[in-house]
Amino acid sequence: MSTVLFCDSNCELWYDTAEKYGLKVISMPYTIDNKEYFYDLGRNTDFKDFYARIRKGSVPITSALNEFNYTEYFEPVLEAGNDIIYLSFSHQMSGTFASMERAIGELKKQYPERSVTCIDTKSICLGAGIVVLEAAKLFAAGGLSDAEFIERVKELIGKTRSYFTVDDLHHLKRGGRISGGAAVIGTILNLKPLLRLNAEGKIENFAKVKGRQNAIEALIDRAAEADIDLSRPAYLIDADATDAETFHQMFAERFGNPPETVNQTIGPVIGTHCGPGTLGICFLTK
Repeated sequence: MSTVLFCDSNCELWYDTAEKYGLKVISMPYTIDNKEYFYDLGRNTDFKDFYARIRKGSVPITSALNEFNYTEYFEPVLEAGNDIIYLSFSHQMSGTFASMERAIGELKKQYPERSVTCIDTKSICLGAGIVVLEAAKLFAAGGLSDAEFIERVKELIGKTRSYFTVDDLHHLKRGGRISGGAAVIGTILNLKPLLRLNAEGKIENFAKVKGRQNAIEALIDRAAEADIDLSRPAYLIDADATDAETFHQMFAERFGNPPETVNQTIGPVIGTHCGPGTLGICFLTK
């Protein structure tokens, strides 16, 4: 018997990283122009095409997995005599986890000696990805019981920070993150929201600044104030933002171009909700 480590594609680690650490990946769905896709962690995804379609007027949507989907992922592992630890994106972000819990409940009846543990990373995108990556390294190193491993992962979750800003407020309005009135007023006044994942795994608007340049500076200031740990991976993320390179340069100037910094495009599932032009930073604190 062994334990198998799962994650989902909303952690947005690159596909080769997931393969390197033997992670089982639950692919999350999105639909654009009436065709459904399952995000493949960048293996064959055309990011430019996805964001170009949105800019031309396509309106993508995301959907939850059903109970059968989760059973398909988990049952072969349990049937083979293995336990499961699943590092998931924030449970505050989707109703998909109700289906997951039902699937796990039924599977436990069939495989009562097996264990399925879901750990909520309280984050999404590379905020969750950092937790999954560091957890995968711990898992690969061995020497920890499952209980010890889970405790270490929970410590990582408490040190993870994600801050971002969007270019078009109407994507947040469509996702129910802000009101229609706030979107209209914010657009007229050129107000850019600064958002974060809080300790509960919810997105919250913690500040507004006027203008894109001020928003970029505020993201970098926030990372400095949070005591970013530059000895570990930090992700500068963007949804096909035209000023991503400016963001990267400003970050390098502030922090000395740390070698563990990764520049990465936001995938289509999360990009559906934040929209083109989003910029963000995900990191661990000291």
